[in-house]
Amino acid sequence: MAAPRIDLHLHTTSSDGALAPADLVARAAAAGLTVISVTDHDTLAGLDSARDAARQRGMRLIDGIEVTAVEAGRDVHVLGYFFDPAYQPLAVFLGRQREARIARVRQIGERLELLKCPVDVAAILAEAARHPGRSVGRPSVADALVAAGHAVDRRDAFDRLLGTGGPAFVPRCGPTVAEVVDVIGAAGGITSLAHPGLTRVDADLPRFVDAGLAALEARHRDHSPATEAHYRALAAVLGIAVSAGSDFHGLGDRDELGDISLDAGDLAALEALVPRRRVAADATPGAGAE
Repeated sequence: MAAPRIDLHLHTTSSDGALAPADLVARAAAAGLTVISVTDHDTLAGLDSARDAARQRGMRLIDGIEVTAVEAGRDVHVLGYFFDPAYQPLAVFLGRQREARIARVRQIGERLELLKCPVDVAAILAEAARHPGRSVGRPSVADALVAAGHAVDRRDAFDRLLGTGGPAFVPRCGPTVAEVVDVIGAAGGITSLAHPGLTRVDADLPRFVDAGLAALEARHRDHSPATEAHYRALAAVLGIAVSAGSDFHGLGDRDELGDISLDAGDLAALEALVPRRRVAADATPGAGAE
């Protein structure tokens, strides 16, 4: 029996991805993936559609999310897995996250107006409002900048205008990592720190682990083999698990699916940290689930 192909970090049009949930699942299946997690930013809006599509294809979908925490004024992304999507306090928490995103987009729009690079913020927010639960943020503004002729592509928009320290950058206000870990844990899930090689908060990891962080995303498309080895070793020292994901958005040639896969043993170690009722809830018969 072939080893499962596992990618636990994927985005859809419910946040800043290019593919609708069902289309993402189809693309993942074509790439040979058998276990996936949709981890949209601060929203669960794409999970039902993705789950139905995965079931039809005999794939396993693990409920996921990527929540933006703020530490010392910096974004720190926390991946959540195996939680109960129907847990109402989580829905309330995510609603507040999306409201903060909307306020931030408005502020960015005001700065772009002053910079003579105006975009139609009302249209951005109206499009998001057409899809209940959809998350909106800087990528949507970047796309509007491209459409208005103020940027060549998303990368250009971030490099010149929207990135940290850029003239249109607005610092985020939000929960701490500990607060995100708490709400995901209360919903029956576990958390992994996304792409730690990019976030570079190694000094804070013991504090995050003390707060309940369960894993590090050691394998990521922007991690070199040496970086992966570093975070695997660090996870072992801290006594936590590891996760892996492509961080697929479907926006360019750096977003190839199937290149990044979590080892089956690493997935088993993650699952061992989850209450059995949650592991059973996302299992799809015939997809290697217990």
